[in-house]
Amino acid sequence: MRTANRVVGGVLAVALFTQLAACGSLFFPDRRGQIEGRVDPLVAGLDAIGILFYVIPGLIAFAVDFATGAIYLPEGQQYSVAPERLHDAIGADGQVDPARLKAIILRETGHDLPLDDPRLIRHSGNAQQLAAYGLRPAA
Repeated sequence: MRTANRVVGGVLAVALFTQLAACGSLFFPDRRGQIEGRVDPLVAGLDAIGILFYVIPGLIAFAVDFATGAIYLPEGQQYSVAPERLHDAIGADGQVDPARLKAIILRETGHDLPLDDPRLIRHSGNAQQLAAYGLRPAA
């Protein structure tokens, strides 16, 4: 019985220690020292998961990431592209040009996506599918 208590205590101590280290500080140590910027949704989400499991260590993880600046995205980096900028990737026939789309995403976010990869699964839709979701096509 005493060994079981030690094992449970050890596992709990390790779990709490990993939460105290804060996700952003562990995964992105190069971001430390930033004062402000856009909050990285990945780091914020991981810290929020920490709150779900252990409230106090999760809050400490948020505090550490904000205090060190590891929760902020590097200057000029973002994960999203404004929809109006994506209109350039749509041709006159309404089809998306993968090369143009790749160039827009690279220019806006700095991420080079493998849109020409043959393993990429492409889904096509039509106006009826959009209408089923209450959307209307605008190309």
